[in-house]
Amino acid sequence: MDSHIATVPLDKAYRLINHGPTILVSAQHNGVQNVMAASWACALDFSPPKLTVVLDKSVKTRELIEHSGFFVIQVPTAAQLELTSRVGSTSLTSDPDKLTHCGVDLFAIEDLPMPFVTGCSAWLACALIPEPHNQNTYDLFIGEVIGAWADTRVFKDGHWHFETADPAWRSLHYIAGGHYYATGEALDVSDNTQS
Repeated sequence: MDSHIATVPLDKAYRLINHGPTILVSAQHNGVQNVMAASWACALDFSPPKLTVVLDKSVKTRELIEHSGFFVIQVPTAAQLELTSRVGSTSLTSDPDKLTHCGVDLFAIEDLPMPFVTGCSAWLACALIPEPHNQNTYDLFIGEVIGAWADTRVFKDGHWHFETADPAWRSLHYIAGGHYYATGEALDVSDNTQS
């Protein structure tokens, strides 16, 4: 594992996706691995930390998750724009060598039964919380975050540091038709505001 990757406490894991980035979803089962891009993912709960992600019935990653019970949500960077677009528009069903053709490099963390995408800024390892009705009716999957990590060059001390990190580390936000935005400048509310 890269020396810049550090564990994120589970009570802070929601911060890794709370800003609404495009994410990469990876999973494996029975020797088959896949990575796909997704835009509809969000934090759901703090303790234990949970998240949701929408996975269409047609995608191979969904099948791998349903069989293995595990998946990883990772935050790709602006430097991974092309990779993110390729894994989002290429199907493992039609291209069995998708990961090679898309230039995906995977690594393992500890003994977790799921693949992690190299070069991302954050990773959330999840155990599927089976909810057949939500999955079949709404394509909505719920995962309990069982491990979280981030690259310290852009996330440390429980916070993103996009404004001081190299712009290549900014997260992506997909709009449509191959059009993305990168995370922009930081704006803070003054300390005298109370809720």
